[in-house]
Amino acid sequence: VQLQASGGGLVQAGGSLRLSCVASGRTFSSYTRGWFRQAPGKEREFVAAISWSGGSTYYADSVKGRFTISRDMAKNTLYLQMNNLKPEDTAVYYCAATSGDIQSRSGAMDYWGKGTQVTVSS
Repeated sequence: VQLQASGGGLVQAGGSLRLSCVASGRTFSSYTRGWFRQAPGKEREFVAAISWSGGSTYYADSVKGRFTISRDMAKNTLYLQMNNLKPEDTAVYYCAATSGDIQSRSGAMDYWGKGTQVTVSS
C-alpha cells in the first residue's frame, strides 16, 4: 500500500499549486482522506480532509477560503488546490487516509504518504 504525493515546488506569494496524491496497492474509496503539513521546527498540522464520498470537507482555519480538497475515486487520487499562497504555507505536505470519520487528528490516520515540499517566497 502506497500513497505518493506530488506537485510541490517553489512559488511566489499569491501564486497557486495543485498537489496530487495517488494511492496504489489498494482502493481507498471508503476511506476519509486528508492533507497535513510540517514546517521546519514545527509539529505536523492538519490542513484539510474529505469524506469517503467527497460530500463533506473540513479545513484548518489558516487555509479556509484559499485551499480546496477534492478526490477522484476512479483514479484513486486525492488533490489539494492551493491558491493565494503565503510564505507561512511553506512546509512539507503529506497525504493520509483513515477508515474513520472525517477529522483533523493525525494520530487517527491509518496510512501516510511521503511528503512533497512546498516553498512560498515573499
